[in-house]
Amino acid sequence: MRSFAVILGPTARRGLSRVMPVAHRLRAAGARMRVEYTQTAEEAHRCATAAVYGGEVVVAAGGDGTIRLLAGAVADTGGLLGVIPAGRGNDFARQLGLPHSPDAVAHLLLHGRPRHLDVLRVAGRTIVGSVYVGVDAVANELANRSRLPAPLVYPTAGLRALLRWPRTRYTITVDGQAEQRQAFTVVIANCGYYGGGLHVAPEAQPDDGTLDVVVIGHAPKVLFPVALRQMRTGRHVRRGHVSAYRGASVTVGADRPMTVYGDGDPVGRTDEVHVEVRPQALRVIAG
Repeated sequence: MRSFAVILGPTARRGLSRVMPVAHRLRAAGARMRVEYTQTAEEAHRCATAAVYGGEVVVAAGGDGTIRLLAGAVADTGGLLGVIPAGRGNDFARQLGLPHSPDAVAHLLLHGRPRHLDVLRVAGRTIVGSVYVGVDAVANELANRSRLPAPLVYPTAGLRALLRWPRTRYTITVDGQAEQRQAFTVVIANCGYYGGGLHVAPEAQPDDGTLDVVVIGHAPKVLFPVALRQMRTGRHVRRGHVSAYRGASVTVGADRPMTVYGDGDPVGRTDEVHVEVRPQALRVIAG
């Protein structure tokens, strides 16, 4: 019987309402489960590390940012991660097809098989979904400050970011091969979804040891919302101003300082970002 440690940070406590029904079912089945409240990212990382060394499954109850935070500790210590989807976007859970109902989540945590997944490394941190720069990073920054209902957050933030976006030239280097493009956004993806269900990299698989790079090239701004709508199904990659690349190492530079985001959280502001894949580094209960 597995033992579980649910680790909640200050921004993930809204997930507590999703935790309690799952906790009831796990305990009814005879499993041990505890909830750890943390105040900082560093504290959450320490608690996750201690849980792994104590033989517990680390459970992320939240969205992609919570999963990213705990996944770094789990990958570094060889532990096992479980997920209770309780965030605004839940793109990692969407990619893996994870359940949402308390009964199904509890059953998966108790009996599911570990799946070995890749992770990204950027600026000394672990990312499970994607790293992105451009309009989408600025939109994410605006969304994080928004108090709108969840379905309206990303579309509204995206429109605001697009209207203020300046023409930007990127140098994109994939496995040593460089290309320059004027673009709205560059996404370096391990998982195919981001932004609350946008299928930005439809060919991406989180266990193939490869990064999928999607570039939304410069075009009249009126076309960007069209591409954004098509991202729901992945059809945007057929558009002429959209390019895709694959590789194990990606560097993106720009002709101006750029905001870099990963899994919904800020990575930093720089004129160049380097991303590498760590194949099969993370074990997740997903099968």
